[in-house]
Amino acid sequence: MTNGWQALRRGESALERRRFLERAHERFIGERATRLDGGFDGDRGTERAAESAGLRAVVLDSWMRARRLTVDPDRLPERQAIDEAQLAELQRTHPIGEALAVVRRLLLAEASESGFIVALGDAAGRLLWVDGDARLRARAEEMGFRAGMDWSEHAVGTSAPGSALALDHAIQVLGAEHYSRAVHPWSCTAAPVHDPASGAIIGVIDVTGGDGAASPHLMPLMDATVAAVEAELQLAALRRRMEQERGTRARPSRPTTAPPRLVVLGRDPAMLERDGGALPVSGRHAEILLALAAAPNGLPAAELAHRVYGYAGAEGTLRPEMVRLRRWLEQHATGIALHSRPYRLEPPLRVDAHETLEALSRGAHRLALAAYEGPVLPASDAPVVTELRAAVDATLREAMLQSAAAEPLFDYAQNWAADDARVWETLLQVLPPLSPKRARVVARLEGIAREQ
Repeated sequence: MTNGWQALRRGESALERRRFLERAHERFIGERATRLDGGFDGDRGTERAAESAGLRAVVLDSWMRARRLTVDPDRLPERQAIDEAQLAELQRTHPIGEALAVVRRLLLAEASESGFIVALGDAAGRLLWVDGDARLRARAEEMGFRAGMDWSEHAVGTSAPGSALALDHAIQVLGAEHYSRAVHPWSCTAAPVHDPASGAIIGVIDVTGGDGAASPHLMPLMDATVAAVEAELQLAALRRRMEQERGTRARPSRPTTAPPRLVVLGRDPAMLERDGGALPVSGRHAEILLALAAAPNGLPAAELAHRVYGYAGAEGTLRPEMVRLRRWLEQHATGIALHSRPYRLEPPLRVDAHETLEALSRGAHRLALAAYEGPVLPASDAPVVTELRAAVDATLREAMLQSAAAEPLFDYAQNWAADDARVWETLLQVLPPLSPKRARVVARLEGIAREQ
């Protein structure tokens, strides 16, 4: 048996396993989310359901997450999650870049000889570097596997880099274990990388290729590479501390060109973007930052506590959390100061959800739809989150219905309104009479009618 994280048992035929996975994937995708039967009955528990279906529990659980996130198995990322300037800046400043030499020494040589490619991404699942076999890289780019693209589970469903980040564990994904059909010819092994000081995830290392990229021997090699990378990061931090202790004067820091930015759309956890890269933000801290970002003049403790916890008298619970948040902001050199009486942030904190609402108010529907990655902090029930989540989702839907062109409305319907009959009916009205998309819209409307 595998240990749950490996894709194949030693000696198991990858070809036979691939054929089985194709059938299992088609069966899962073909089932209605509201009526899972047989081995995929989620109510029986993931492990029992996976055992019954012949799947690994981590894979079935990831498929179910992708279904809940309404990830389209026939759609791949088509646009970069970050523009070229942001990518270049992250490549220059992201801490995992300090260990590129280690990755090249331990993985890249074998990858090039074996016909693999190696990718490094940040904690949000965005690929920062992709290297290795040139012909394989060209093929991978056709499915959106290139620097700057988002390969988190929120974007593409099950994949080794995205699932390794979601589960905080090294994992292999073979063929049709990928949620997206276009990735079924590929296999991969990936592992998260942690900050040696804080233990927080800072990135991911991935090896992608044919069946060999999910062979059992790659898992210990990946574990050894991650250990070496984290040791290198620890040594780099130690060298910086020693230089400071010797009184070495640091070069003047580059002026910040933009305030920090909190990314909450479709994210759990949230991500804090700043000049030094991106940091995952725990749920409660993200809720507090979101509340303070909406109140640049600050909030008294009672009001902030109510927005975060949802009940009166929660100030006693809030105050120690504010101490922990202030310490976290300082430890990670975020450039954000947390003041009290009233609680407020300096400098102001941008939020992607607020930017989306601003874009919609200007009529920039395409820009807003491109920025929308899903509901605000989907796992949170804090009042400040539920109110913003409802405002963004309702505003986006109304904007799409009232004045969006056919193309963005079609994207919105596919990705975020799969069961919204009014959206599909409106789309049918605005599509040109000879559009090939009309058949799909009619089929979806018929499906909605049957499901009601």
